[in-house]
Amino acid sequence: MSPNADPAFLSVVDARDAIRAGTLSPVALVDACLARIEALEPRVAAWVHVDAAGARTQAAQREEEAKSGKIRGVLHGIPVGIKDIIDLAGHPTTCHSRLCLDRAPAGEDAAVVARLRAAGAVFPAKLATHEFAVGGPCFDLPFPPARNPWNTAHQPGGSSSGSGAAVAARMLPAALGTDTAGSVRHPATHCGLVGLKPTYGLVSRRGVFPLAFTLDHVGPMTRTVRDNALLLGAMAGPDPLDPGSAMRAAEDYTRDLHRGLGGLRIGFVRHFHETDEPATPEVAAALEEAARLLAAEGAEVRGIALPPLADFAAVNRIILCGEAAAVHEAWLRERPGDYARLTRRRLLPGMFLSAADYVQAQRRRAGLVAAVEAAFREVDLLLCASAMDPACRIDDAAEVDRTYPRQARTPFNVTGHPAISVMCGISRAEALPLGMQLVAPAFAEAMLYRAAAAYERAAPWKGMAPALDDRDRPG
Repeated sequence: MSPNADPAFLSVVDARDAIRAGTLSPVALVDACLARIEALEPRVAAWVHVDAAGARTQAAQREEEAKSGKIRGVLHGIPVGIKDIIDLAGHPTTCHSRLCLDRAPAGEDAAVVARLRAAGAVFPAKLATHEFAVGGPCFDLPFPPARNPWNTAHQPGGSSSGSGAAVAARMLPAALGTDTAGSVRHPATHCGLVGLKPTYGLVSRRGVFPLAFTLDHVGPMTRTVRDNALLLGAMAGPDPLDPGSAMRAAEDYTRDLHRGLGGLRIGFVRHFHETDEPATPEVAAALEEAARLLAAEGAEVRGIALPPLADFAAVNRIILCGEAAAVHEAWLRERPGDYARLTRRRLLPGMFLSAADYVQAQRRRAGLVAAVEAAFREVDLLLCASAMDPACRIDDAAEVDRTYPRQARTPFNVTGHPAISVMCGISRAEALPLGMQLVAPAFAEAMLYRAAAAYERAAPWKGMAPALDDRDRPG
């Protein structure tokens, strides 16, 4: 590492290698991240709570361990942010809500945090989220909404809003988010990051406050594909105490990153953004350019059709609302006024669904899963849009309501297939990131990372970062 380089800008892999080589101490890395947080947090609002003393204590322990030759794992000394619906021992899980402000500190880590801690990660504390991982950016909550570091007048996507904002702002090299209807991939798209929703059940959700039991996922958010694959390897694996866990061991998801795209067949789901939910011209153009680049790198790219987006969205909405109502029923009856107005509006419809509505949605879900499985008999991967628009202004409630549903992420929460968002362009008007998705068959994350890494190497976006100068102040 260059002696003049700011450690906060290092990737996970570069920081890990520097720590192992003895050219970077975990304490220096944490201090650099804390300095970024102190300087930028008033403008970005990515954090619910920062435990600077605790983070330095953890880093000092990792430093002493490294000096004695004890390296815990692939994340030794690496700071990782935790979305505040995920339990972190010693810290309350507030879910960004006044309903949870009096919760006692978590007595133990969520299973996924425990695995990252065993791999050597350091935790500076808890990151902002949309309230209970639903709704949108709200100004009637105990904490302000996170902002997009590329332009802080704009929203960063959600619900893992603080995770996206913190990693993009170089406050942290990596963070955890959750994804029930796209909530890892949405901020990854709007913040220019790599965000993965793994195969359903690959990563334990024990110790994560639920939104919808059969749709919830936990996924990593990073600045590079390799970093993302490294985190997934540390997070994944069976958990007999999570009833949704798949009995699938973690793998080395970095193993094929060098292989390129030769021999891969990619199905381009154009109708998602052309007719189902027409994207802005610059998003559509960025997707076409991404398809051209993937083909130039050796993939066979062909058009393919899936059921319409509206079918996936309807099924996701009914299942999510029904399952969320089961989680929130008592509070919605007894303390409805303590939710943010937008959160309450998103949760209340679930109280009026019938059992028949829920069962019919689950039956239709099976048909949608079968349709995507059939597509994977023709192609190896899918390419499609993520968001149909660049990030809108955070203070424009009407645009938030209009643009949040204009996306193609929910299909793969419904089906459970792994999906990754990677940056594929920059909007002209506001210089905000644009993103695309690649989707793979169940448990084919290594192939998904292989394709995403090949695209990342060939595309011009790797290493781009928000400027965070005076032009980015809220306006």
